[in-house]
Amino acid sequence: GWNFNVHKKAHFLRAAQEGIVFALNYGLGIMRDMGIELTTVKGGYANMFLSPLFAEAFATVTETTVELYNTDGSQGAARGAGIGAGIYKGAEDAFVGLAPVKTIEPNEKLAPAYQQAYERWEDVLKHELKRSR
Repeated sequence: GWNFNVHKKAHFLRAAQEGIVFALNYGLGIMRDMGIELTTVKGGYANMFLSPLFAEAFATVTETTVELYNTDGSQGAARGAGIGAGIYKGAEDAFVGLAPVKTIEPNEKLAPAYQQAYERWEDVLKHELKRSR
């Protein structure tokens, strides 16, 4: 539990970022259960991925390589819409010219601790979901 005599602002910020990572990993788990193979996640070097803690936690918890590009979500959405509208032939065509500015690999040293924390988080989530039905 939280102890305001021990836990400071940095602890709360870390917990918030790790909680977001856990929620995203839960969603990626559903995608994996549907047969979607995930080895690399590509995104903009913006928003949450500007935090080294978040980026490393995301790569480690999701067990994926994270490639970050000098772009943001709005540009990605526009390019995705261009693919859907037939402006681009496909993803490769839409993202020509973009090169990763940063690549983050899972941190094997942190993986066991994150796995244990994620399992506790998921147990609480499943308990709360059952309770709310």
